[in-house]
Amino acid sequence: MLQQPSHIDLPILHLVGEEADHLGLECYVIGGWVRDQFLGRHSKDIDIVVVGSGIDLAESVAHRLGKGTHLSVFKTYGTAQVKHRDLELEFVGARRESYQHDSRNPIVENGTLEEDQNRRDFTINALAICINKNRYGELLDPFDGIGDMEQRIIRTPLDPDITFSDDPLRMMRAIRFATQLHFQIHPDTFAAIERNRERIAIITKERIVDELNKIMLSDRPSTGWLLLDECGLLPLIFPELAALKGVETIEGRGHKDVFYHTLQVVDNLVTLQKEKSGEIEEISTNDKALWLRWAALLHDIGKPRSKAWDPKVGWTFRNHNYIGAKMIPRIFKNMKLPQNEKMDYVIKMVDLHMRPINLIEDIVTDSAVRRLLFEAGDDIDDLMLLCDADITSRNAQKVARFHANYELVRQKMVELEERDRIRNFQPPVRGEEIMQLLHLEPCSTVGELKNAIKEAILDGVIKNDYNEAIAYLYKLAKEKSLI
Repeated sequence: MLQQPSHIDLPILHLVGEEADHLGLECYVIGGWVRDQFLGRHSKDIDIVVVGSGIDLAESVAHRLGKGTHLSVFKTYGTAQVKHRDLELEFVGARRESYQHDSRNPIVENGTLEEDQNRRDFTINALAICINKNRYGELLDPFDGIGDMEQRIIRTPLDPDITFSDDPLRMMRAIRFATQLHFQIHPDTFAAIERNRERIAIITKERIVDELNKIMLSDRPSTGWLLLDECGLLPLIFPELAALKGVETIEGRGHKDVFYHTLQVVDNLVTLQKEKSGEIEEISTNDKALWLRWAALLHDIGKPRSKAWDPKVGWTFRNHNYIGAKMIPRIFKNMKLPQNEKMDYVIKMVDLHMRPINLIEDIVTDSAVRRLLFEAGDDIDDLMLLCDADITSRNAQKVARFHANYELVRQKMVELEERDRIRNFQPPVRGEEIMQLLHLEPCSTVGELKNAIKEAILDGVIKNDYNEAIAYLYKLAKEKSLI
């Protein structure tokens, strides 16, 4: 049985309660912070609901805390935020809400604590603890959220059809919480998501992506994606991923289901990231760790468009990496994912993800490894991690062989990098110097010469060395009758 945590006995909450008493206001901590205390999860954001003016209490608390405290007031929404050291306190007056069918933005009116708890999305987020002095620590749990946490269930406080129709984003939140907390969604609640899935159309792409990122940052993202598929939301919010589902068979030969393979790759990658970096308590949307997970999710996104049947070899997916890389800008634009270096990084990982496996299937030549190092640059370690995650065979011997071959590629990379300094290299002779040495005006020949020097270095014809590059330049110039 869950025990009421001792962490609620915080000096700052006693201070807030004292200020609420001074103003004659009922005051409660509510929602996610309370839930996380019972679950033993770390949380720095504390939501405080006031029966009365949340702004008045926030201003009083900020004044009491004094220097180093930052107060933000949002009069339009009747809310305020107090930042103090590493804590963020959100203040709002208790309210009741009503909705119009074409919007998730509610009509808000002042209300009671009971009405405020009624409007909460899930029972586990409706828990409230009083912090007024004479009732400090008193738990108000009208929907048995404690019982749902003990049973690890996500359930709405009121009729789930009304809850999800009023604010369809709550469907995404239910799946996200189930993924993050390793909870099950109550059958009645899940059935209501299925019935109301088309309502997701009124939610902005930005809000949907915010929930998807939180799913991707969980320790088992596949849970969320499988739930999205099962309830019918997936083809509505990410049709390209839904298109990976299914197996086609010709002459008794089928291919693996790319959707389930993809989800296994994402989970594999999360495990490898943890093994490499240790338990990561919190990853932000700016961290490459997240965007490498998106690359894992999208690495085979081009397979449905490249799938073909060849009677001699069976099913083929030729150039699916290239096709997938070309699809990503449109996917990112449609889903309101970032159109910047994060997208470029995902494109790069998807485009290159077949290169290491092609290396281990052929003879690992110095030239091929140099080219991979050159094209991947500082992202080569991420690429190799993605390739390791992409090994999903059930044949243990095959898996062991692939991992061993990847280690050979890594060793070759280390040797070549130490010797040739290929990663992120630029040809040692600049275009301006080529023009000066050969008395050339700007023209295509200059670019051709510079590229020939680069290719010679990558092929191992010459070393990545200035003097060898100059000598090779003069050799090319003589062959082209430029000198």
